[in-house]
Amino acid sequence: QVQFVESGGGLVQPGGSLRLSCAASTILFRLPTMGWYRQAPGSQRELVTTITVGGTTNYIDSVKGRFTISRDNAKNTVYLQMNSLKPEDTAVYYCNFWPIREGSWGQGTQVTVSS
Repeated sequence: QVQFVESGGGLVQPGGSLRLSCAASTILFRLPTMGWYRQAPGSQRELVTTITVGGTTNYIDSVKGRFTISRDNAKNTVYLQMNSLKPEDTAVYYCNFWPIREGSWGQGTQVTVSS
């Protein structure tokens, strides 16, 4: 079962930026469609953005124009560039396949946006 390792989170002020990375625990021929998800305190985990093998992306409305998902197929790695961060972006961020494979969740990386 492939699992993912997320990194790059931290504490940032409103308006700041972070770049998250997601690496697969095992080498795959090619990652299929991937997604970034987040779970805020007291809330359910939600899908934030997806990217297909060919690079087609989709975003939820609240992050459009601020977040950018990308991938490096040679490295089996997916990235999330987050700009103009807002306090409501505070959450634990995870990556996983899309559709989700329940056994592939990693530990996530905490993003806290606060002054």
